[in-house]
Amino acid sequence: MEVHVTGGTGFVGSHLSNELAERGFDVVAVSRSPEKTPIEMDASVERREGDVTKPETLNFEGADVVVHLVSLSPLFKPRGTTHEAVTSEGTRNVVGACEDAGVERLVHISALGANPDGSTAYLRAKGEAERAVTESSLDWTVFCPSVVFGEGGEFEAFTKLLTTPYVTGLPGGGKNRFQPIYVGDLAGMIADAVEDETHVGEKYEIGGPESLTLAEMSKRVYEAEGRSLCVVPVPMPLAKIGLSLAEPLPFVPMGSDQYRSLKIDNVVEGTNDVSDFGLSVDEMTTFGEYLGLETDAAE
Repeated sequence: MEVHVTGGTGFVGSHLSNELAERGFDVVAVSRSPEKTPIEMDASVERREGDVTKPETLNFEGADVVVHLVSLSPLFKPRGTTHEAVTSEGTRNVVGACEDAGVERLVHISALGANPDGSTAYLRAKGEAERAVTESSLDWTVFCPSVVFGEGGEFEAFTKLLTTPYVTGLPGGGKNRFQPIYVGDLAGMIADAVEDETHVGEKYEIGGPESLTLAEMSKRVYEAEGRSLCVVPVPMPLAKIGLSLAEPLPFVPMGSDQYRSLKIDNVVEGTNDVSDFGLSVDEMTTFGEYLGLETDAAE
């Protein structure tokens, strides 16, 4: 079986491409910059240039399944483009290219809270993309994960951009919650969905084994480096003013949309669908375990 992965040399994509290759699939990793990868790629993975914002560059001929991963990060403000252009319109382009090539199945990676009427540009774009997939003629599967961590990821770097060691301010005290999921766990579930057609027509909301605040995750990042962190709450109205004023500055990585995201919990509401893939939360990798901490309890 041949599987094409858009964003296949990115963070999640490179892990997934390796996982699929190890399972014996013929894998094509499609990317704007196929030569760049955050981790070492399996030698059997074919790398192919393709840009979801340029439909003429997308060629899924020969693919039995396409896994669509491409979107802009919600953690940083877009530079030179928009969530709508990359995530919404880009997904429509992928759907169209699949239909043109006769691909029958599409596995789409959305996000928790994706909604065309969402409170951030990221969530709105993800919601529009998800709707484009589910209203298409393709046999689809949709994953909605919480924030993903692991080798080659950006979440640890993001926490360091927001904080300074020992004493730091965080909007609202960093009380918004995440349910971080390890990239290896996520890649395994996506590969299962590729492998097993019983997942067609299903939408899965998935998170990791624990719910952590931004403050708790930041503390663990510094603890893993042998440093402590004391969080001082920054009133949300003050944070809003600061980020709004700084948004036009090109060297400031966050803006008003990121401020809005810091007011939203990113956790599974209801059942964690990892159980549909035979996983128990007790088997999953925690954020602290990934960081090499002996214990995974918040300070």
